Amino acid sequence: MIRRSLAAAALLLSSLGSSYADDKLTVLLEWFVNPDHAPLVVAQELGLFEKAGLDVELLPPADPSMVPRAVGAGQAEIGVHYQPNLYLDHAAGVPIVRFGTLVETPLNTLTVLADGPVKELADLAGKRIGFSVSGFEDAMLKRMLGGAGIDLSSVELVNVNFALTPSLLSGQVDATIGGFRNFELTQMRLEGHEGRSFFPEENGVPVYDELIFVTRTDLLSDDRLKRFLEAVEQGAIYLTNHPQEAWQMFIRAYPELDDELNRQAWIDTLPRFAKRPAALDNARYERFGAFMAESGLIPAAPQVEDIAVELP
Repeated sequence: MIRRSLAAAALLLSSLGSSYADDKLTVLLEWFVNPDHAPLVVAQELGLFEKAGLDVELLPPADPSMVPRAVGAGQAEIGVHYQPNLYLDHAAGVPIVRFGTLVETPLNTLTVLADGPVKELADLAGKRIGFSVSGFEDAMLKRMLGGAGIDLSSVELVNVNFALTPSLLSGQVDATIGGFRNFELTQMRLEGHEGRSFFPEENGVPVYDELIFVTRTDLLSDDRLKRFLEAVEQGAIYLTNHPQEAWQMFIRAYPELDDELNRQAWIDTLPRFAKRPAALDNARYERFGAFMAESGLIPAAPQVEDIAVELP
């Protein structure tokens, strides 16, 4: 098994072509390192960035809300960001653009207790729903409830900060909006409760990319970005073909994450990584921009080329 894994790694390394002189890249993550960042960590551990001539630093942010502005201000070349937030940043004049995708499906959910009174969305009328961040989550919830014939004003929104699971398990709220499906359901199960999630993309919200790579608009011609995405793609393919070997690499790099929650999150996140991170689905971005404008979150949907590009 180890011999096959090493051979596969060598093949991936050779497929990236000739080496470059090392070029430094700082990647500002959207949160602390976790299984959502697996292709980046695997690329780092396999030496794929080094083979591409890159010295890549993965840097968790001191303040996650500052990632787009920090990238726009030149404090990092690359940021991991959320597609929905990209439209808000563009409307606010932050000079960033999407050039790649990390997680290509939504992770956001509307979650309830499996043995609770809410069996379908219509059952949420008159109930309390906990949230962490207003804005996009409100718009998403409004669209989901609207499809079930419920007006947003008929529910009570409760700001539970980031205590989504505790607030649901304690009975403070009847549902939560904004928890990630690859973490929250497992967290509930580990605490002795089964959850049920309603997925936005199955209930009226256009499909979107959960996590994307952004950079400054004036860096789009920088060859480092293309080499970075090539290495991330190879990392994602290796991760898909060798999930257990990749997990061992991950926990060697971050041993503090070797627990049941992260092991299950690793498995649950595997099918959601972009296998072609450089590819751009223009129609998807158009649909989601229209949703953001219709929801009143931005004045008008931007042209796709103004917020997202596919590198040549």
